[in-house]
Order: sequence, then structure tokens, then C-alpha cells
Amino acid sequence: MRSVHNLMDLQGRVALVTGGAGNIGRNLCDALAELGAHVVVLDMDQRRCSEVALELQKKYGIENLALAIDLSQEDAVLSIPDIIQKRFGRLDILVNCAALVASSELKGWAVPFLDQKAASWRLGLEVNLTIPFILTQLCTEMLRASHYGSVINISSIYGIVGPDMHLYQDTPLANVAAYAASKGGLIQLTRWLATTLAPDIRVNTVSIGGVWRDQPEPFHSRYKSRTPLGRMATEEDIKGAVAYLASDMANYVTGHNLVVDGGWTAW
Repeated sequence: MRSVHNLMDLQGRVALVTGGAGNIGRNLCDALAELGAHVVVLDMDQRRCSEVALELQKKYGIENLALAIDLSQEDAVLSIPDIIQKRFGRLDILVNCAALVASSELKGWAVPFLDQKAASWRLGLEVNLTIPFILTQLCTEMLRASHYGSVINISSIYGIVGPDMHLYQDTPLANVAAYAASKGGLIQLTRWLATTLAPDIRVNTVSIGGVWRDQPEPFHSRYKSRTPLGRMATEEDIKGAVAYLASDMANYVTGHNLVVDGGWTAW
């Protein structure tokens, strides 16, 4: 019987993290690299991708790859598996973390409901839901061949429950319909993929609560008071969930939605 230490070991495995240069993504890259995985850091900005990949290499001595791709451009997405195959010859872990989030500066996005635009809705569903579908499909052959295949979709509490709009009163913050719809769809896509790709590939979701980003008062105080653990999340809070689902610790876990929200959805 293997030890917990051995079950968490990702030495020699390769992980692709979309949105890997963002606040959450770069922390997930760090967690996987610390456990020994080679990490493909995928994001839109080449400079930021390269910074993260180099930082991981210096910290952990792991060979990584910086991959700058706009996930809204399907032709570019189609090239991803071949690039990874040529560089590493395998793929074991796919983390679909990239997303248009509530704070994205997109016209007709983070605005009151009556001002949210259909074009923004379509782009939100494309990036947050369609791209994880396409990318998982493209990577299925490599993930199946690895015998350790694990897909982890990053969702949100707003894919599970409706928003408490009281939190947003008297603040410039908004709650976006397309974000909630796409994140809810991602959770159901996880279930569908988990049963369809079994037993070769495990597919799970991590649904996170609000992450502290210097949000204005009174939103911050209201959010904390509505959360049993009395605070917003940090990026570090999410690392353990992804490390667990990526590793052999979760060998018998698929189709699961692991909620990391400080108890928000328990009430």
C-alpha cells in the first residue's frame, strides 16, 4: 500500500493549466510543479506565461512550457495538443481554469442585467464552457494514453446557487448572468464527461467562493458575514483541492464537485 506522500507524487507527469498566468492559475501551476509535474502555462500574454514558467523552473527545477494562446480563437486552440505532444510526449492533467470572470472589462458584461449584451453572453459561454469542452475533447487521446488522466474544471458557487444581490448594493460591482450560466454548465459538463470518459479519465470540478481582490466596502463586510468561516477565499485555499484531484489521492473520485467556499453554500 502506497503512502500518502507517494500518492501525491506527480513526478514525470505533465499538466496543462489554462489561465495559468492569472491570479488563481499561477497558484495552481505552482502547486502542481511543487508535486513534481511539468507544467504547460497557457494564457493570452506571452510575457506573463514566460514569467510563471521561469519562476516554476527556478523554484522546483522542473521543465515547463509557456504557451500564449487566445482561447477565443478556435484555430489556435486546435494546435495545443500537438505542441504538448512534441514537447513532452504526454499529457496527464488538464486544468480548465481560464475564464471571463465578473470583473472582466468587456462591453456589456459586468453591468446591470438590463445592460448585459448578447455578444458578451456568447463570448462568456464560448470561453467558460465551450473551450473546456473542445480542449478536453482534443486532449482525450493523450489523457487516456497516460493512464493517469485527470481533468479538473474550475467553476464557482454561482454555478450552484443564485446570487445574493444585496451584496452588490451601493458598489460598482456586478453579477453577470453569462458567468453563472457557464459555470453551472461546466459542472454538468463535468458529470457528463466523467461518465463518458470513465474508466480511463477522471473528471471533476472545483467550485470556489469569492476570492479576496481588494473588493470595496460594503461588499467585503457583507460577504464575510454571509460566510461561516468569516472571510473570503485566497488563492492558496484552492491549491490543495486541485492538487488532490490531480493526484492518485483521488484515484476513486470522478464526477465530483468539490466546493471550496468557506461554507457559503451550506446556508
